Amino acid sequence: MRPTACSCTRRARLLLAAALLPFLLAPAAFAWGRDGHRIINQLAAQYLPSSVPYFLRNGNGIDVMRWMGPEPDRWKQRDAEPELTATQSPDHFLDYEWAIYGATPCAAGTPDCIAGYDFPRNRYDFVRNLTAALPHHPEIKNFETVGFQPWQVEEVWQRLKSDFRRYRQLTADNQDTAPVQLAILFDAGWLGHYVGDGSQPLHDTIQYNGWTGPNPHHYTTEHHIHAQFESVYVSANIKASDVAPLVAAAVPTVINHEWTQYWRYLLHSHSLVAKVYQLDQQGGFINAGTPEAKSFTEERLAAGAIELRDLINSAWVHSADPVQEYPGPR
Repeated sequence: MRPTACSCTRRARLLLAAALLPFLLAPAAFAWGRDGHRIINQLAAQYLPSSVPYFLRNGNGIDVMRWMGPEPDRWKQRDAEPELTATQSPDHFLDYEWAIYGATPCAAGTPDCIAGYDFPRNRYDFVRNLTAALPHHPEIKNFETVGFQPWQVEEVWQRLKSDFRRYRQLTADNQDTAPVQLAILFDAGWLGHYVGDGSQPLHDTIQYNGWTGPNPHHYTTEHHIHAQFESVYVSANIKASDVAPLVAAAVPTVINHEWTQYWRYLLHSHSLVAKVYQLDQQGGFINAGTPEAKSFTEERLAAGAIELRDLINSAWVHSADPVQEYPGPR
């Protein structure tokens, strides 16, 4: 007999409480600012379309999504979990100026061609390509220093789509969906962190924390700008209510080619790197900053929330696509 909606909800909340208890005891860490990641995840869940299952949009779902926003940064405890820190840290960023060495030049209009480059969808294909290019680019220490941000987004998005598919199957079979609801909330919240990182321009460039190389505009070379912008300034000046109208005004969409769409999102963010440095030059991120810096920061947080909302929505929609089941172990 299928459990009632009420019993499923209670059970899902108990499962979530048990699963999240260890996280409540973990020390906080920062990137986009803990508060920035919370804002992005919260608003993405809050403005999901009504066609997405309710457990992602109700109060509990929004609370879990908000909590999960900074979660991957809590995994950066080098002294406590050095292997985890080393392995997952490159998933948070992409040095685009170097990443192109792992891509293939392509002509405009070619499928998957973004700004003249075709980046392989498979992470390991990118690693192989980049490794082969390293002898010609001594400025790159190793492939980990280039980052894997879009590959992490694609992989977690596919996890989310897969779990949505299981949810559909269990629902159709009148089975308990509470356990897969837990998995989906984790996937969606986990995804949100990396999508949020992608909206922060300094996560997409070699100029991530002080300008390097030719510097005709005299941007800061000190290593303060990254944390000052994404953590200190956001925590002191930006609230979810400031960003919410921008997210609410953007109509939810279904993304049909998530890989190329996400790259366009990432490259737009990358195009704003110099703007961050210009605002920093003007004192835009000091104390209350400037109105221009506040508007810019709100727009970047909103961009992350909108992208996350649309990726979650698209994972739900495309979880109904026909699929050939994996035949089993190799």
